[in-house]
Amino acid sequence: MAIIITDECINCGACEPECPNNAIYEGGVEWSIKDGTNIKGSYALDNGTIVDAASKQKPVLDDYYYIVPDKCTECRLS
Repeated sequence: MAIIITDECINCGACEPECPNNAIYEGGVEWSIKDGTNIKGSYALDNGTIVDAASKQKPVLDDYYYIVPDKCTECRLS
């Protein structure tokens, strides 16, 4: 699964608007399941944690763009 941004990344942000699932975020930015989706209510993350789709989650990384694995579908539209 394409859930990491490689070392070749220059942190330019060009990937963020290209993501069909809004799974890419700028470093240090909180994310939520509902961002860029129609998902509402409770949502089960990959680790089994149940969250409200609108609740903000901690950033995966603070310094670089990152991909939220729970939202990534390897560029297949969900």
